[in-house]
Amino acid sequence: MPVPVPGTYTLQLPHDPRAPGIARATLRLILEAHGRAELADDAELLASELLTNAHLHTAGPYALRLGPAPVDPRRVRVAVWDGEPEVPPGFRRGGPAADACAEGGRGLFLVRAYAEDWGAYAFPDRRGGKLLWAECGGRGWRGRG
Repeated sequence: MPVPVPGTYTLQLPHDPRAPGIARATLRLILEAHGRAELADDAELLASELLTNAHLHTAGPYALRLGPAPVDPRRVRVAVWDGEPEVPPGFRRGGPAADACAEGGRGLFLVRAYAEDWGAYAFPDRRGGKLLWAECGGRGWRGRG
């Protein structure tokens, strides 16, 4: 039985083009340190799309959070916070699917397709911003037909 990653790790990132790569490497290191290396590829894919979205569509800093999923602690929840409060249309429950020919929007569609669960929280209070999250580690997307 997989062991949960204890606690939550948060990595604050500057708005720098190297930040998503640094965050992905950190995510992989954390999972390997906790004996969950089998989740690294899936978690890195999810994080990559969320981090890239934050970097491309915001002007300020953002943050990567990694920890156990609240409903199933065997899963890992990858989340990215940024300072923009608007949840992208492609990441809303029941929102539009990406157009395969579109220039943008496919990244969040991939997250929705491959994550075992996903969601978003907007923070309208003084904290501001939003948190997009995705989970992996239960059945795994590689086993899907």
